[in-house]
Amino acid sequence: MKHKGIWFFFFFIFGGYLACAQIASDCGNAVPICNNTPVNGGTFGYGADDFGGATVTGCLEATTTGAIESNSAWYRFRTGASGQLGFNIGADTSEDWDFALYKTSDCNTLGEPVRCNFYDNRDGNAFIGVGEDPTGSLYNVQYEDWLQVEPGEDYYLLVNNFSNSNSGFSIQFSGNIFITNPYDALDCSIISNLLGPPVAACENDTVILDATTTSAITYDWYINDGSGFQSLIGEHDPLLGVNSSGTYRVNVSMPDGSSIVSDVQVYYSALPVTYPLTDEFLCSGAVIYDLSVKDEEVLGGQDPTEYNVSYHDSMVDAMSGANALPEMLEAGTGTQTIYARVSSIMNPGCFDASQYFELTYIETPVMDFETEVFICEENSGMIIGETSNQNPNYTYVWDTGENTSRLEVFQAGTYTLTATNSQDGMTCSDSRTVIVTTSITPDITDIVIEDLQADNKVTVFTDDTSRVEFRLDDGEYQTSNVFDNVLPGVHTVTVNDTNGCGTVTEEIVVVGFPKFFTPNGDGTNDYWYMTEISELENPVVQIYDRFGKLVKVLDEDNLGWDGRFNGNPMPSSDYWFKLSYTDSSGARSFAKHINNHFALKR
Repeated sequence: MKHKGIWFFFFFIFGGYLACAQIASDCGNAVPICNNTPVNGGTFGYGADDFGGATVTGCLEATTTGAIESNSAWYRFRTGASGQLGFNIGADTSEDWDFALYKTSDCNTLGEPVRCNFYDNRDGNAFIGVGEDPTGSLYNVQYEDWLQVEPGEDYYLLVNNFSNSNSGFSIQFSGNIFITNPYDALDCSIISNLLGPPVAACENDTVILDATTTSAITYDWYINDGSGFQSLIGEHDPLLGVNSSGTYRVNVSMPDGSSIVSDVQVYYSALPVTYPLTDEFLCSGAVIYDLSVKDEEVLGGQDPTEYNVSYHDSMVDAMSGANALPEMLEAGTGTQTIYARVSSIMNPGCFDASQYFELTYIETPVMDFETEVFICEENSGMIIGETSNQNPNYTYVWDTGENTSRLEVFQAGTYTLTATNSQDGMTCSDSRTVIVTTSITPDITDIVIEDLQADNKVTVFTDDTSRVEFRLDDGEYQTSNVFDNVLPGVHTVTVNDTNGCGTVTEEIVVVGFPKFFTPNGDGTNDYWYMTEISELENPVVQIYDRFGKLVKVLDEDNLGWDGRFNGNPMPSSDYWFKLSYTDSSGARSFAKHINNHFALKR
């Protein structure tokens, strides 16, 4: 993105008969530029090949003519000050113009251009050039970077049209050197004409032509308004005030009988009018405001192809044409006064900047509350919506019809709140939807204890795994339902609803025991017993056969079973047991979730 520059324009246009004299298709007779800038009314061919058969110069390449030039116009200028310099070439948006700028004082040593642009005009831009697009567009790729110049630098400018038909172009100089040096930014000494460079004027202006010459005897003035030079009767002073377009000539008679003849072109442009503008409002949530929507209003029926509309932050900028606001204006805050400038595309010096409008940014409500909440099944209801940041200047409405910023809900569903700020007939709104879900206290469906003795593992199963977290004893909650390396003994398993709808707790016992034993007297696995049972208070183990008959009771004093009942060996089979102990409340509890069977093998 190019940086902001200070704009100041000098410009001249000649239509019809006036334009022809400004065409210079060869570098050798380039039209000199000083202050008011001549404009080409249409280019026709390229004369001599100024590049000596070369096929490339900077970004320009050979055209269908076989040469770099096709329909060309050459200009030259010399800087009279230091600072920032640019220019705008204005043309019909349907035409494709290219340019190359050379820093040299000799057409025979052009070298490479210091600025060059060859993009086609597929975007339909009205301007190409160096610096910044005067419409405020920040995205025109047909612009090159500003020049930083010093006094006395000579430049040659080639403007070229690829097609065989064109309607001409205008040149507008820009940059801060026209602010710091408004009268000598460009050096007029390159123009030797007595009456000076071409003059661009606006209707109702009076242009004073000065032919003062030392020792002159008489001055005779003439005008060519398209039908040849005609004498201006009675005009014989060295100064001539004019107020109409034409080519003016002076014939100065000298004492030795010789004469000095000088011509100058003067062109008048119509003054544009800025029409009254209505104020605008923009919601603060908007990112940009498109200033071009005001163009039709400010032009009031004037032809948009003949006038350029720009917008500015201050009347000073609007009057000078400086610092045009970008067409896509970034939204701000409060109220911004924007000044409109309407200028002639052919002569930006003819402008009107008498109108402005106010762009007021209306605050758009911004709501900040939870958009996903849960109602606990056992609760009666809850409050949703804007509970702390409600604005008394806003109106609130729920999609359920209530006109409040907050709402008490009793069932699951979606609820949408819209807040609106209204000002001067403009409304700015914001909506926010809350999803309400019913949440219930979790339920433990099963606990699997894998008593591996060296690495006991506990897995907890619940009816809903999406909204719960798990804890063993007083440890930290975790999302995993698996606990590893659980020590033997009594433990508490807690499952918590993360939505705040309660917890459920179960007490478990972790012990170890063999899955089978072989009471055959060989000294190996002759007894069935429970390991780590000493961690329990007053443990009691009741062993039953497959028919539910109690065959053995083990306690702290008798912790092993030899496989006998009343002294008789029991048959090989599966046996079941119950483990009870005294819990923390002093009551006897039976251990749950233990895989409580084993095998007797003979």
